[in-house]
Amino acid sequence: MMSGIRGKDTAPEMLVRRALHARGFRYRIHDRRLPGRPDIVFPSRRAVILVQGCFWHGHDCHLFRWPSSRQEFWRAKIGGNAERDERNADALKGAGWRVLTVWECALKGRTRLPVDAVIDGIAAWLHSDTDDYEISGREGDYGTC
Repeated sequence: MMSGIRGKDTAPEMLVRRALHARGFRYRIHDRRLPGRPDIVFPSRRAVILVQGCFWHGHDCHLFRWPSSRQEFWRAKIGGNAERDERNADALKGAGWRVLTVWECALKGRTRLPVDAVIDGIAAWLHSDTDDYEISGREGDYGTC
């Protein structure tokens, strides 16, 4: 089952990429030279976007629930993913990159936001000087920078 889970080109990632491209933003994807191979990279803006799945990265939202079977395995797996995310984000920031995290719950589920609002938030962040930003499906977690 786990072998069928995609690590890149996921539906939320593709939605964000297509919408940004339609608005005229040009970017690179999965740049191997950067820590963690960020999903979307804007070299001229020194900015990266990470599109994170709420389950796989342990986000505190309605889309995440600890599995009831093999709890020790899942806590190690998801905890390791979260630690790696933090290390990679810190390495990117240390190298002078700005980091935006878009959580899956912003685009899916009962707390999803309108896609245009998410893309507006991303565009505003790209045009700003804000270092880190996060967009999730919870009330008040998006807007202008």
